[in-house]
Amino acid sequence: MITDQLYNKYFEALLDGDRQAVVATVNHLIDQEVGIRQIYKDLFQRALYQVGELWEHNKLSVATEHLATSLVERQMSMVYPYMFSTERKGRRAVVTCLANEYHQVGARMVADIFEMNGWDGYFLGANTPQSEVLSMISERKPDIIALSVSVSFNFSVMKEMVDLIRENFPSQSIIVGGQAFRWGGQNLIKNMDEVKLILSLEELESFIGNYN
Repeated sequence: MITDQLYNKYFEALLDGDRQAVVATVNHLIDQEVGIRQIYKDLFQRALYQVGELWEHNKLSVATEHLATSLVERQMSMVYPYMFSTERKGRRAVVTCLANEYHQVGARMVADIFEMNGWDGYFLGANTPQSEVLSMISERKPDIIALSVSVSFNFSVMKEMVDLIRENFPSQSIIVGGQAFRWGGQNLIKNMDEVKLILSLEELESFIGNYN
């Protein structure tokens, strides 16, 4: 169980850059057989949201934000061996950050959630050029393309990417999400045909579970 007390100690260590302490927390949770989904949602996601909120309000330096995010990403690699035992479902998802998007951990978590649910999740990483996204869709023919937006000034880039996907792959299913939507931008999605906004890992899992 991930209590508030455990989380708060973990988050304090994360901001301090105390790698040994945060790794010990994750190892403890694995030893206690806490589910990987819970670790992702109640530890990693919660921490990244809090880091992002502090950074957005200028209560955290860029260096500290980068350090904390890097530590979370390294811990995600720790749990990979426990992730891929789920029976494969023959579904594919391409998950990418937009051009000019350099915050990639949230998108990587999305790709991992697809993997946990038996999909093949192809994560393209940060600052992916639009042409490369289109090439990957053509090559992999995914059931879903997921676009990550972490900062609000990239909403226009998101719209450009959606328009390009629609132009080249009219029937492609698209989902979008990311921390930028915590502070607005949701009305933009209402004007985009067949684009689904996903606001959390819980919502993503529900979407995957109901996907036909």
